[in-house]
Amino acid sequence: MEVRNDQAAKDKVFELIKDARIAMMATRGEYGTMHARPMGTNHTEFHGELWFLTDVRSEKVHDLERDDEVLLAYSDTAKQNYVSISGRGEVLRDRAILKDLWFEAARTWFPKGVDDPDLAAIKVTVEMAEYWDSPSSAMVYIYGYAKALTTGRRPNPGENATVRFS
Repeated sequence: MEVRNDQAAKDKVFELIKDARIAMMATRGEYGTMHARPMGTNHTEFHGELWFLTDVRSEKVHDLERDDEVLLAYSDTAKQNYVSISGRGEVLRDRAILKDLWFEAARTWFPKGVDDPDLAAIKVTVEMAEYWDSPSSAMVYIYGYAKALTTGRRPNPGENATVRFS
């Protein structure tokens, strides 16, 4: 598998996740097991960090206080794009950051708005990502099926690369 660290590869990671609003965020729980939950990514510009709004009383915040390792999984099945991101998570309560990240739909979870005392941000500093950018059209799948049937060989599954950020 190809391992890259160039800016084009890093940009590709963001391109693949920017429309996938929800990530499964996995953190290490109290007993050492990984626990995942859906989290809305607050996409701004991508500079090697991903941002999420959270409640400071949540289990994931307690998990990150014990162990800052985070795994994010993004999936866009319509486009057949998949991205796995590993990094380090940090919980921040800086009001200026929260105001920058705030969007009105977040009021669903934080009715008091950006000034909710339980509102916090999780910053995930990306260390490594792996992506699968597969062909998504029905014709490509039909061709792949026909090729496998007639030749006994798999079709080209698309692009797969590992990207180092740190």
